[in-house]
Amino acid sequence: MSSVPGPSGSPFQRAVYLCLGLVMIGLGIIGAILPLMPTTIFLILAAWFFARSSPRLEARLMSSRFGGSLRDWRESGAISLKSKCFALLGMSTGYVIFLVTSKPSLLLAVAAGALILACAAYVVSRPAPAERSAPHESDD
Repeated sequence: MSSVPGPSGSPFQRAVYLCLGLVMIGLGIIGAILPLMPTTIFLILAAWFFARSSPRLEARLMSSRFGGSLRDWRESGAISLKSKCFALLGMSTGYVIFLVTSKPSLLLAVAAGALILACAAYVVSRPAPAERSAPHESDD
């Protein structure tokens, strides 16, 4: 993946990126609380917006408990096996709840199912993160 640019653009652009980053953080927090709403995608977007508006907030987000996943995504578009499993479980659960609660027409059920399958295929197709080696102590 390409390197992340520092803050640039007009003050208005940076303010818009900052506001969008804060909205994404809010949606990520909601996603952490609600079982069927995603969290990580909103945090990935927040990191992208903060990289263009606020290095301080970007650094804070990257050093949070989600920092490892965000770095994996930024560096290589990677998603851990655990995250893939949670994403697939969430998509499946959401689809079942959609079917049971809304009783959609066959066309809508198939269209929603196809969209979810496409998203699931994308998630599954992402590489696993590279192993991070622990620092070695000197043998002196």
